[in-house]
Amino acid sequence: MLAFESRMAEQMRGLISRFGGNPFVAPSMREMPLEVNDEVFEFGTSLHNHEIDILILLTGVGTRAMLEVLDTKWEREQTLSKLRNILLVTRGPKPLQVLREIALQATINVPEPNTWRDILDALGGEVLEGKNVAVQEYGVSNPSLLQGLRDRGAVVKRVPVYRWALPEDLNPLLQAIDKIINHHVDVVLFTSAVQVEHLLEIAKRNGHVDRLKKACSRMMVGSIGPMASERLCLLGFPVDFEPTHSKMGVFVKEASQCAEEILLKKRKAAGTSIYGDV
Repeated sequence: MLAFESRMAEQMRGLISRFGGNPFVAPSMREMPLEVNDEVFEFGTSLHNHEIDILILLTGVGTRAMLEVLDTKWEREQTLSKLRNILLVTRGPKPLQVLREIALQATINVPEPNTWRDILDALGGEVLEGKNVAVQEYGVSNPSLLQGLRDRGAVVKRVPVYRWALPEDLNPLLQAIDKIINHHVDVVLFTSAVQVEHLLEIAKRNGHVDRLKKACSRMMVGSIGPMASERLCLLGFPVDFEPTHSKMGVFVKEASQCAEEILLKKRKAAGTSIYGDV
């Protein structure tokens, strides 16, 4: 069972072992703070000048990081007082929890599965025409969400807080690709869209994209949720499984429980054995 966790690599390795899998974890991302947080400071200036109507918070970690950047220029209470006067939208429980920690309440909390379509649906009762809408981003930008807001007349301001880089040591990713294309792994798990992009980027460098996608067609490809699934499908990978809840423990447990059945169906169709290094 192969995964691409970075910050929680050891936890992922332990979970796979706990639920009976043979783990190989290849860290695929390095978290890089923006050297110059121009977009965050521009957002802060607009916020303090009463030029923001709606703030969409996509991630808990990104929300916390954004506030820390703003703290370097404005007093926290000044920022909070401005935030209390605008419409706050949280994508699920993690950014909602960050707001609760600082005694703020979300105007709208987007329900699961928290896709960009769910965000737009949750804003269905709001008039967006001419409204200044800031979108806190952490990692990959979502053009579909941004365009969906613009299509409804919003003036959209991106607020990227962090960006993702490839890890300094690419050997684990190279080994992962080798294991996949040589059929030494049966299950591959993705917990973010960025992991998919970085895997494909390294595969392109080595001319292995076609072999990678072909090999994945006989494996079980698990995605932790709709955002990762959407990216997998867009880039030409199959998605065989999503968990009932986007928590890593639930993901690994349920993936382990359904792996044999999914592999049996896929490999029966392909005429190959289900047995390998799950």
